[in-house]
Amino acid sequence: MKRPMTAGAVLIVAALCIAGCTEIPGMGGETVVVGAKTFNEQYILAEMVALLLEDAGYTTEMKANLNDLSLFEGIKKDQVDVYVEYTGTAYSQLLKLPPMETWEPEVVYADVVKGLEAENITVLSRLGFRDDYTIAVPEAWAEEQGVTTVSDLAPHAGEMVLVTDYVFAEREDGLPQVAKVYNFTFKEAKPMSPTLMYDVIKSGEADAITPYTTDTRVDLYDLRVLEDDLAAFPPYHAVLLANEKIAGDEKAVEALSVLSDQIDADTMRRLNHEFDVEKREARAIARDYLVAEGLIQG
Repeated sequence: MKRPMTAGAVLIVAALCIAGCTEIPGMGGETVVVGAKTFNEQYILAEMVALLLEDAGYTTEMKANLNDLSLFEGIKKDQVDVYVEYTGTAYSQLLKLPPMETWEPEVVYADVVKGLEAENITVLSRLGFRDDYTIAVPEAWAEEQGVTTVSDLAPHAGEMVLVTDYVFAEREDGLPQVAKVYNFTFKEAKPMSPTLMYDVIKSGEADAITPYTTDTRVDLYDLRVLEDDLAAFPPYHAVLLANEKIAGDEKAVEALSVLSDQIDADTMRRLNHEFDVEKREARAIARDYLVAEGLIQG
């Protein structure tokens, strides 16, 4: 989906071409490709990035519904220019760094920055929130069984069906890490779209799911998020990645710098609620937020 220049911008470029076809960076040059994964906040954040770039005079193209590896390879090959990643994913899945015995968020972040630099990818900023994996079970069942931590699942896990997103069951920092740290396995793990997990546990087809910590549907579906008491899950700070083209463009970097430490977890949950529950379009959610914060003109 390409974002065309405004009529005024077209007239300006036309006038410049009459005078000698002077090129305006981001307007007469290449389109900036914004990437996104397959779930709520990724769509919203990608639209924020696009809107900020467009407000600075750039033309953008959205490439959504991509998986971790596709985005990583895409940004290395300049098929994607900028996208939001998570430090835990970058650490274990993209850079293939070994798990830490005790996860230290700042060490993970530093290792990710260094590792991505070696791939000619720049971490422009942390957005301000973490979106960690967690395990959730029905509140009524948790209350009945006295389950509050992941460790408490040990006597029950062998009879439980766990529903996860498409990658958690196989990735090294996901279910295999849970099995290693907590020394138990579930009866069955079923991967599916994150948007379907909640209906499945509501219907009783699953006993537990792996939501994200920025997902408001946990409360909506009356689930209890279990404490990761043995720190099996790594930290997932949301970070904005850029290829050399964008990282070397001062105008683009400045336009996107306003997202640095801008969005906390409560805000991201609220925006996700608008997408998941209120069924609003991601671009409308992103625009309203940026306008309300004074980051773009209304």
